[in-house]
Amino acid sequence: MDGIIGLGRLYDFYGELLTVHQRQIYEAAVYEDLSLNEIAKENGITKQGVHDLIRRCTRTMEAYEEKLHMIERFQRLQALCEETSTLCQDASLSREELAAGTEEKLQLMLQAISQD
Repeated sequence: MDGIIGLGRLYDFYGELLTVHQRQIYEAAVYEDLSLNEIAKENGITKQGVHDLIRRCTRTMEAYEEKLHMIERFQRLQALCEETSTLCQDASLSREELAAGTEEKLQLMLQAISQD
């Protein structure tokens, strides 16, 4: 995942699987936007050590996503919820069409949740 938003999303889903030390360094870099030098100074490690730790954490969390697909599922569910909301606001649909459409979206959501 690229960009600060992608890194933040990875951390939101998989950050708790990192060690306390890894989380502190990663949060300082991604959320607090501290420089590698600032983080290194605060933690008594080298700038290269900080850089390596952040890369290792990112690769670890990306590997979790490759295996678990939690972010992918979340995004799918989010899109289905938005589609369902749009469907419910469509005044041109009959009650039966609305019921059929929402039932279809619900089934797709359940499939997304239960995928292994």
